Amino acid sequence: MGCLGNLLWFIFGGALSGLSWCLAGCLWCITIVGIPIGMQCFKFASLSFFPFGKEVRYGGGPVSLLVNIIWLIVSGLPLAAEHAILGCALCVTIIGIPFGLQHFKLAQLALMPFGAEVY
Repeated sequence: MGCLGNLLWFIFGGALSGLSWCLAGCLWCITIVGIPIGMQCFKFASLSFFPFGKEVRYGGGPVSLLVNIIWLIVSGLPLAAEHAILGCALCVTIIGIPFGLQHFKLAQLALMPFGAEVY
């Protein structure tokens, strides 16, 4: 399912989803202070382009929590809302359920991305 799922995902919405993460990364990279956050956005854009066969593990410490709070206020809510709405829309059909679940995975990641690692 990994290769075929990723191909279908990219064609039917993954490209748009990944471009949203790239846009957030470009906006964060405008300032020198935001470059580390922007680079993290680009890492998660690659996950958003091809999510099947990858797992996200959460961890982190106090610095990750502080950056996650800033992220949530500035960029996290629009990205999470985008993924949640698309996930709900895709889960209406039986065929769309695996794709909807990937959107829910990305919505959770959009809320608290720092301290998360992709495997």
